[in-house]
Amino acid sequence: MADLKDKVAVVTGAARGIGQAIAVKLASCGANVVLCDLKEEWLEETVALVKEQGVEVLTYSVNVIDGEAVKEVVADVVKTCGKIDILVNNAGITKDTLLSRMSEEDWDAVLDVNLKGTFLFTKAVARPMMKQRYGAIVNIASIIGLIGNAGQANYAASKGGVIALTKSVAKELASRNVRANAVAPGFIDTAMTKDLPEDVKNQMMSAIPMKKLGQPEDIANVVAFLAGSDSSYMTGQVLTVSGGMVM
Repeated sequence: MADLKDKVAVVTGAARGIGQAIAVKLASCGANVVLCDLKEEWLEETVALVKEQGVEVLTYSVNVIDGEAVKEVVADVVKTCGKIDILVNNAGITKDTLLSRMSEEDWDAVLDVNLKGTFLFTKAVARPMMKQRYGAIVNIASIIGLIGNAGQANYAASKGGVIALTKSVAKELASRNVRANAVAPGFIDTAMTKDLPEDVKNQMMSAIPMKKLGQPEDIANVVAFLAGSDSSYMTGQVLTVSGGMVM
């Protein structure tokens, strides 16, 4: 298990699913966790789970596409906690439909949250991390950003952008001992996949060599590895967690 004792970790989109699992995992490794989502009341369950790990927890209501709000959150965390050691950009949305039916609004919404939100939080933490000469940024991408998927042009573009952003940030910040890596989940058992029709689930399963969906904890475990000292010589990497879908 990664040793993150006394580290300060910011997790966006922390209210449920993968974000919640990441927050709890980092807390179990000893990190004090800052939880961000659109509404603070959405975070109540995650707060309770994190507190069970015996660490400090802060919550913020923030829209990741609001640059000023993001800067204010980061400044307040640095003021309150003295530092930010880890940033996990997890906030994301989908608005799936075929390209011919996709509205500009649906394109913009997905690119804004998934890519611009990652950019804004990364930019906000970069300066304090460089100043302290330490930091680990972990971006949640997707295998769809690597292989594409019919009906997900906006999502694929946003996650492909996250991967490219990760590599560029890694090159810019490496000399200051600030690392940036990405995790690309495959099909994970979350509320989003639970609502899919049975035939779609069967089609998904047939494409997974391990013949099972991943769990949010599978992603959280890899994030904890990338956030800690066991990966201290890794930056600019994309780790796929997909049951063998991408190999």
